[in-house]
Amino acid sequence: MRYLIALWVSPLVLFWGWYFLSLNDINFGYVILSRRLHDLLFQLYGEMLGIDPTTIPGLLARACVFDSFLVAGLIAFRKRKAIVAWYRARHGRYFGERSAPSI
Repeated sequence: MRYLIALWVSPLVLFWGWYFLSLNDINFGYVILSRRLHDLLFQLYGEMLGIDPTTIPGLLARACVFDSFLVAGLIAFRKRKAIVAWYRARHGRYFGERSAPSI
């Protein structure tokens, strides 16, 4: 599970780190972090996809949120027994244990 999270988080950190550094032209002397390359890359993607280049970061953000929910759902599914036990412990603490109705 640790590897899944690492493989999911590392591309997000790399892309969004590059995006915000290049968007603000904080390039540390590297061409790859320059605003000029940033604009050129998104213009190229916009032409290939046939959409306005300014909409691409929003679409990527939505895709990242969707993927985050998928990964969280996968983790929740794998840890469902622990989550149910935790929920029952919390539920019992606040609402009291319910006994079976007597007949």
